[in-house]
Amino acid sequence: MQTRKLGFTDIEVSLICLGTMTWGEQNSEQEAFQQLDYAMEQGINFIDAAEMYPVPPRAETQGLTEQYLGNWLARRGQRDDLVIASKVAGPGNGLGYLRGGPRLTREHIRSACEGSLKRLQTDYIDLYQVHWPDRSANFFGKLGYDRNPDEQMTPIEETLEALDELVREGKVRHIGLSNETPWGTMQYLRLAEQHGWPRVVSIQNPYNLLNRSFEAGLAEFAHREGTGLLAYSPLAFGMLTGKYLGGKWPEKARLTLYERFSRYTNDRAADATRAYVELAHQHGLTPAQLALAWVNSREFVTSNIIGATTMEQLRENIGAASVTLSPDLVSAIEAIHAEFTYPCP
Repeated sequence: MQTRKLGFTDIEVSLICLGTMTWGEQNSEQEAFQQLDYAMEQGINFIDAAEMYPVPPRAETQGLTEQYLGNWLARRGQRDDLVIASKVAGPGNGLGYLRGGPRLTREHIRSACEGSLKRLQTDYIDLYQVHWPDRSANFFGKLGYDRNPDEQMTPIEETLEALDELVREGKVRHIGLSNETPWGTMQYLRLAEQHGWPRVVSIQNPYNLLNRSFEAGLAEFAHREGTGLLAYSPLAFGMLTGKYLGGKWPEKARLTLYERFSRYTNDRAADATRAYVELAHQHGLTPAQLALAWVNSREFVTSNIIGATTMEQLRENIGAASVTLSPDLVSAIEAIHAEFTYPCP
């Protein structure tokens, strides 16, 4: 398994990161353990979780994902061989049951981190990420920026200072961002330099063949500032596997079960997916292998976060790390992208 540096740190993370947001909802604890065991056997050392997981978020299941991971860590006994990432939730998204409505204040961040540490049964988190901003901004597919004169914003300065305290206490090794914009990233970097606080080492944003918006503004940050992309939804909620084409809704598939996941289901997304699926078959690849190998090939990507609900899916997704795309195939992908540019935000 190939590894890449996490920002400007001395940490090497596997090119494939095991995502966990289905554990506790679509996957049982036993299935989570099977995924973890197999991932480690394949050379994966990077695991990504969040306090709000599993998804879709519910009060009854909140924290189960970290709990499963913590139970496995306690049983496995190889904590220092792994890079564990988690996230603190921002406001909104129907999470009123979480700390009375999560914010990115000093009090909330400390409470969230201590809760994650307890569930994970560890003394430290290698990468602690801000899951989404505590301000009006374009994330989760929002387009057409409108200033909100009534926004209740926690200053980034307060958020970063709280994270600095956790780093100095040894509870967090490094910090990262998620669902962040170029402006927000710039502010975190500016304040870190100004105050001597920890620098952001990664940005976890959506990135796939249907949503390449990271390239427009944040890829340069990744290159110049060491804030490499942790790509989530590399298969666009499974859309890029082609299993939803032709009006199909496979039983137990995420888009079949949960109406909230509609980001990649518009008509242009389907047309673009069809083109990528046909291209994959022409070159003797599965659609998932094509989509994942393309993300893996991007220089600004630090790690590709894959998720699976079955072991068959997990094996195929991890196996994509060994697929190399030819220059001709990359050119063909770019030709499709030129026709279907940003079909999904």
